Amino acid sequence: MSENKSRHKGLFYPIEMVGFWIIKVLDTLGTVLLMLGKFLVWSFVPPFRWGLLLKQIEFVGVKSTAVVLLTGSFTGMVLALQTHHGLEPVGAEAYIGTVVTLGMLRELGPVLTSLMVAARAGSSMAAELASMRVTEQIDALTSLAVEPLKYLVVPRIWAGIIVVPILTGIANFFGVLGGYFVSVHLLGVNPVLFMRNAVQYSEVDDLFNGLIKAAVFGLILTLVSCFTGFYARGGAEGVGRATTTAVVASAMLIIAADYFLTAIMF
Repeated sequence: MSENKSRHKGLFYPIEMVGFWIIKVLDTLGTVLLMLGKFLVWSFVPPFRWGLLLKQIEFVGVKSTAVVLLTGSFTGMVLALQTHHGLEPVGAEAYIGTVVTLGMLRELGPVLTSLMVAARAGSSMAAELASMRVTEQIDALTSLAVEPLKYLVVPRIWAGIIVVPILTGIANFFGVLGGYFVSVHLLGVNPVLFMRNAVQYSEVDDLFNGLIKAAVFGLILTLVSCFTGFYARGGAEGVGRATTTAVVASAMLIIAADYFLTAIMF
């Protein structure tokens, strides 16, 4: 009898594991959406802690500027170099400016900036909130009649929404500048043709759509980072797990969201 039970259990074990995984995914998704809803509600309920928001803007934005600047510059330089190799055989080097500008404004600027911010600031958010959770500091806020989500999460998410588009603009500017430097000074492309084609085939919508993408990515990376940290469990091991999950999940969701936003906008 026991052998039959174990045999049946072995047969249905894969199905049980799939079911548990689906339940876990749905539970996590529901908790994330619930946090998003609470964020929207608490964002418009006083008191408004502007000092906390400015502190997070300084942490997410100012301290990420150098990383984003270097990332944007070298991305534009590499893009110009690779585009030159592809266009030179057909004599279309003058259109390098178009490729670099559109590539930075539409895709590379928002995506790479968001990934860098997720790696630098998102991981720190997750680690900080997870440490507060495992040391019961979040529970202490609740006992002091302070809503922890409003105090800890709302400023961080708004900082991401505000700052990531600004950092994306910086990455775009230095990416095009880096592409111009490589194209004109290293590859011998005519500077007038580079700039003329860059301006002629680029539209204001390309810039604004890229910034809208950046705002959505800022929401995603801060929401995921705050979620993984806010609900962390398991002591020091849980802090490390929350930090890793925040970076990996943010990167995957940013890339997935980029596809759907591109399909809608362009």
